[in-house]
Amino acid sequence: MKQITFEDIFTLGNIVSENAHYRHFHYPEMLIRYDSNFIEFKNLPSLTEFKKVEKYLRNYHLKRGQNHIKFCLPANIKLAGELNVYLNNMGYKIGFLELYAIKPIHFPSVVSNPDIDIQMVTDKNLEVLINLKYKNDLAFGKEFARQKTDLIRRQFDDKDIQQVMAFYKGSPAGYVDIIISNETVEIDELTVNEMFQNKGIGSRLQRFVMDSFPNKTVILVADGEDTPKEMYKKQNYQYLGFKYELQKVYQD
Repeated sequence: MKQITFEDIFTLGNIVSENAHYRHFHYPEMLIRYDSNFIEFKNLPSLTEFKKVEKYLRNYHLKRGQNHIKFCLPANIKLAGELNVYLNNMGYKIGFLELYAIKPIHFPSVVSNPDIDIQMVTDKNLEVLINLKYKNDLAFGKEFARQKTDLIRRQFDDKDIQQVMAFYKGSPAGYVDIIISNETVEIDELTVNEMFQNKGIGSRLQRFVMDSFPNKTVILVADGEDTPKEMYKKQNYQYLGFKYELQKVYQD
């Protein structure tokens, strides 16, 4: 397995500014998507440096009607000291992502279940995917769900992204996006609707990825505080590191 880092993870957004200290990602097509509008630090900033960049990003977002700021810290560096105190005092949400990778040959076998049908998204079932994702994305607000619909359509036309759905006894039950690059494929937005969980659908979606790209390394990021990461460990994914994310949303 080639050495996989967070640099191999796809970022939806354009680098609008870069220097020795950080990269600034911006995605004007979906300003409300926090994961596409943020600053990624190359080195752990001092408190003084952070405040300077914080002010820059806040002003940049204000001019574009954005009510959040978000920062990613370098991989495998923990928060500590006065920066950590400042972030907590200023009401930042502090979380972390974990990076995992696996060779498809190491993914466990999955029991066949005739009730589960995995389908590539095509012109014929695209609207089914859009409706399914819209209902799930309403948890983040109607405007986010609406804009996400436009993103799904754009990604449907992207040759490097494959959209896949799972059906259980004919009902739409889950989905995953597959982001394809030269040496890796990334599992993104792996989701099984609550009423269909614990039926093996998530494993079948992953098995589809493994079978479709047997010669690539499969990668993904998981929320370090959520339970799915425990499933990935049991499925033989290799843990490769972590990265802190700092986010603050301003009330209108």
